[in-house]
Formats: sequence, C-alpha cells, structure tokens
Amino acid sequence: MAGVAITRTESTAPQLRAEAARTKDARASRRMPAIALVVEGADRTTAARNCGMDRQTLRDWVHRYNAEGLAGLASRRGSGRPRQLTPEQMAELAGWVEADPDLGSGRRGALAAQGPLPRRIEATFGVALHERTVGKQLAALGFRRLSVRPQHPKSDPVAQDVFRKTFRQR
Repeated sequence: MAGVAITRTESTAPQLRAEAARTKDARASRRMPAIALVVEGADRTTAARNCGMDRQTLRDWVHRYNAEGLAGLASRRGSGRPRQLTPEQMAELAGWVEADPDLGSGRRGALAAQGPLPRRIEATFGVALHERTVGKQLAALGFRRLSVRPQHPKSDPVAQDVFRKTFRQR
C-alpha cells in the first residue's frame, strides 16, 4: 500500500471483521473492515471504495489504528464546549431584544456574524455564535422575524378597493 501501512500486528483481518460484528459503535464497525482489507494487502483506493469512504479518510483511520489500536477507531466525543447559552444568559438576551427590538430584528446588519447582537453575546458571555445560531436562539425565546408585506411604490390603494368592489366573478 503506497504511502501508509499497518504497523500493528496484534489483530488479523478475520479478527478485525469479528470485532466489527461484535462492537456496538456503528461507525467503528464500518472502519474495521477497511482496516482488515489493508491488513490483507489491498491498496488504499480499493479498500476505501469497498467500505464507502474516501482514500484520505481511510489513511487517517490507518494512522489512528497504528497509534491507538482498535480504541482509535471508536468515535470520539466533542470538546465539551457548550453549544448553547445557559438559561440565565438566554433570559438576559431576551431582555436585550425587548429593550432594543432593532437589535434582533433580523436585518442583515443586526444578525450578521459581525453584527451588534453576536458581538455583544461574545463580549458579554464569551461565546461566539454564528448568525444562524443567534436566529435559532431568538426563535427559541419566542421572537420572530417580522417584515412588512412588499408593496409596489406606484400602487394605488383606492383604485385597488374600487376594483375589488366592481370586479364580477363568474
């Protein structure tokens, strides 16, 4: 196999396939047959294609397998960084929007990643949120983006009323 090789020898290809059948981690069980193919001597492209992954992805999994063994093929948890604001922070955010409705109005400038609301959240709480996440937080608080119905600048409301009254439907 060009570029990457299995250096661990404690598991054979049949043992890897048997472990894939026993494990409860679905993602790891899809990675083990790919490693088994590499152990058997298949090239990286063929092994990756047979297991439904990219060649580079298989290379990364081979490196993790070489470094950590079967445990390296298991899915890992995220960093543990909170993805949302705490309830207290959400209450404070609601207070900001109620005090200044333009702050969370949904205008491009207000919700843009560099807009006033995301910047204020980051400065106050130390949590950087994407504009879409800020919109989701506002929706969770019951705030909705309201916009007026578009109206043509040359429309004549009086003429429209007359038309509605005099138009005969068949």
